[in-house]
Amino acid sequence: MQEQQAGEGRAEIYTYTGSSSVYACGFSSRPDKPFRLAVGSFIDDYANKVEIIQLDEQAGVVRCNPALTFQHPYPPTKVAFIPDKAGTRPDLLATSGDFLRLWRVVDDGSAQQGVRLEKLLNNNKGGEFAAPLTSFDWNELDPRRLATASIDTTCTVWDVERGLVDTQLIAHDKEVYDIAWGGVGIFASVSADGSVRVFDLRDKEHSTIIYESPQPDTPLLRLTWNKQDPRYIAVLAMDSPKVTVLDIRYPTLPVAELQRHSANVNAICWAPHSAGHLCSAGDDSHALIWDLGMLGQQPEGAAPASVGSSLDPILAYNAGGEVNQLQWSSAQPDWVAICFGTKTQILRV
Repeated sequence: MQEQQAGEGRAEIYTYTGSSSVYACGFSSRPDKPFRLAVGSFIDDYANKVEIIQLDEQAGVVRCNPALTFQHPYPPTKVAFIPDKAGTRPDLLATSGDFLRLWRVVDDGSAQQGVRLEKLLNNNKGGEFAAPLTSFDWNELDPRRLATASIDTTCTVWDVERGLVDTQLIAHDKEVYDIAWGGVGIFASVSADGSVRVFDLRDKEHSTIIYESPQPDTPLLRLTWNKQDPRYIAVLAMDSPKVTVLDIRYPTLPVAELQRHSANVNAICWAPHSAGHLCSAGDDSHALIWDLGMLGQQPEGAAPASVGSSLDPILAYNAGGEVNQLQWSSAQPDWVAICFGTKTQILRV
């Protein structure tokens, strides 16, 4: 654990160093737990763990509470706290891997504090084994709903309060790698088949392909849906240094292609509080902040002109290694978290 000082005596970067490589991380959105993160280990073994770390602002360090560290089977592909900006719901954490798991966090400093498994959700009705889950997204507008993506080509929408499948769809022709909500009943997914598809739960028989990889058979690995302007989705292709930004009203043609990374991009995240800001991070050890505010200034009804490769980031941070994960805090929108090696860093942007 260490702190790096910046001007005015307040740290702009806080670093937590764990005992093993990290991959998955997620911010808590609760107002009473600002700067709290869950961080999942990446060990090529059955035995993995999730740590819950918290910034101690007075001491200026990020600390792990050993009472809130718990074992996890296999490396979690994603971890995320329940979206609860009011702080009124049970303090739940979801993880994906071999199954979807819901964990209840008791983080009150009492003798009972700890993390316990609340539900293990298996969408394979035929047996105890299920196809591994690559990712999931919690619906911010309806936190009872959580959608998972699987290598078996399906997307599943869960009612997590009842622990039941709400909807299961064959979403793609190949493995589904990521999923994101764009509204109460609308989500998008990306796949090894190279397509971005949008689903409306009011019409479960149909989906809309809004983009396909220009190079055939190039998988799309990640997507993030703009939280403030649902017209925009950003996606990543496998082994690509480029971020592609889409306007769902104008399928197939990107409205921006961000090309200032010098190596593969691994993670992207829209700002939770601003429609125009996007963060990307990758193997070049850089986290870049982009201002895409001009996208929202197109005349109504006019097809947007592509920004192309001319755009430069407005902020760049050089990490100490290849960045494999990135999260933007909804509770503290001036801060993002990145993961590289054994380190998790919280950065002021």
